[in-house]
Amino acid sequence: MVPTLNWGVLEGAEMSNYPWLAHYPSDVPKELPPVAFANLPELLRSTAVKYEKTTAFTQVMPNGMNGSLTYGQVDQLSDHFASYLREELGLAAGDRVAVQMPNCLSYPIVAFGIFKAGCVLVNTNPLYTANELIHQFSDSGATTLVIIDMFADCLPEVIANTDIKNVVTIKISEFFPPVVGGIIRAVQKIWSRSLPKIAVKHTKFSAALALGKAKYAKDKVSTYSAPLKGESLAALQYTGGTTGVSKGAMLSHGNLVTNTLQMIAHSGTGMRAGKEIILTALPLYHIFAFTVNLLGFYYNGARNILVPSPRPPSNLRRAFDNYKITWLSGVNTLFNALLNERWFQDAPPKYLHASAAGGMALQASVAERWRELTGTPIVEGYGLTESSPVLTFNLLTGLAKDGTIGIPVPSTEVKCVDENGNEVTIGESGEIIARGPQIMQGYWQKPEETAKTLKNGWLHTGDIAQMDADGYFTIVDRLKDMILVNGFNVYPNEIEEEIAAVPGVLEVGVIGVPDDKTGERVQAYVKAAIPAPSADEIIAHCRTKMTAYKIPKEIIFVDELPKSPIGKILRRTLRDQAIGASKNTASKGA
Repeated sequence: MVPTLNWGVLEGAEMSNYPWLAHYPSDVPKELPPVAFANLPELLRSTAVKYEKTTAFTQVMPNGMNGSLTYGQVDQLSDHFASYLREELGLAAGDRVAVQMPNCLSYPIVAFGIFKAGCVLVNTNPLYTANELIHQFSDSGATTLVIIDMFADCLPEVIANTDIKNVVTIKISEFFPPVVGGIIRAVQKIWSRSLPKIAVKHTKFSAALALGKAKYAKDKVSTYSAPLKGESLAALQYTGGTTGVSKGAMLSHGNLVTNTLQMIAHSGTGMRAGKEIILTALPLYHIFAFTVNLLGFYYNGARNILVPSPRPPSNLRRAFDNYKITWLSGVNTLFNALLNERWFQDAPPKYLHASAAGGMALQASVAERWRELTGTPIVEGYGLTESSPVLTFNLLTGLAKDGTIGIPVPSTEVKCVDENGNEVTIGESGEIIARGPQIMQGYWQKPEETAKTLKNGWLHTGDIAQMDADGYFTIVDRLKDMILVNGFNVYPNEIEEEIAAVPGVLEVGVIGVPDDKTGERVQAYVKAAIPAPSADEIIAHCRTKMTAYKIPKEIIFVDELPKSPIGKILRRTLRDQAIGASKNTASKGA
């Protein structure tokens, strides 16, 4: 099903191109064995049979109210939803189904049901505006939408401007005990008034499942996915859009199955089958949590503790209090936010084994404080939507290097190249390019964009990194975020790292803004605690750590920094705001 790299013939001098292989421990294979699953439904069914009576998902609300589903229940209910899509709605293989919901018990049922139906999943941010939804639905050609009812107020405008014909609405308390679900529903209706009137024709999720069950036949459901091969399209995963209009990365069944198995293999014995309890605070519609938590930990027989939203961080308190969390996946801002919560400081998690970081650079100060408080490491990794997403991460059972993104997962090649595509020497900065069975097929209906990103089988990431003699990679920064000061390259990550180490700094974002004298100048935005450090104190610290042209010319204190759904600080938004403010000031002066 999946192309493999013939690592067995790499001997002598050629091994110098793959120095990380020498650090693979005995429990991590250099290459994936032949893949036993032709598609995602086969992987999902195999897992459900193995862990049938084990709790697969538990959804926890900020007040501790919760509901759970077993592996067997998720398998059966997703079969019913697949039947609904094919038999009731009449969808065909390859039809796109958009999903717009936060972390909840319904999400795996819907996602797995779409795969089992042979359809294509289109993950969508629940917080998107009508314009953003219209772009994504029009681009993908989705005809069916599954949406959380809290965000259904924009549906009339969206449906009028897209090909959406079928709408299924979901409650946040779906599959909770009746009394608990009723209380949550009453709070939403009466107190928070967070349930808008749905002004379009729609089907409630419970009714959709009932209709699917009525027409369900196990043998028939199996026929929906039987034709799916490794190259069959499974999902359109839209990029975040932080650097422009979002594009749909075409991820195949082979891409997602392989990356799931690569992650499990790379973890070795550090991830215990059937024993882990993973706190899923990052949204499942984002590729990080989708592959790592929803697919990877599910396949490994873990219990996923789902939190609809990690903001504010106190939303996670009941999950930590009530469950023996062994794993946490997150981004730098999430770990940092927890470290600044008094309840977390007073009672750090007792059963935590490790945490996985990705999505943005993990700051050394955050990693150190986390290890001091919890006694456990944050295992940093790296990947993109376009790579399903995992390309590298640090070993759990071998050499781990703080400050690096680790080494490539099995059956993956990674290297750093210059602007001409030539591999740079060890320790020299260059763009990361990668190839392996997890790399996307391309961008949906965008051949020109695909050609810019995929060249001769290599994914060009746009990220700048260095590789050391052991084959461990360290991210320098995003190529597009690089600041050019008097002809010198300045990388925001380096400056953010230093400013974050200043006592009282909670979060920081660094950008380059136009400057008549130097081309660009460095500008830092800081969210600080009370009492806050002064701008002079921050700049003085920077002067002891960095050369003059890297030091911010201005420190701007803000209440909040703009972030993506996973908590990644949006430098583009900061840059747009800074440039817009500058233009407004100039026009007023004129």
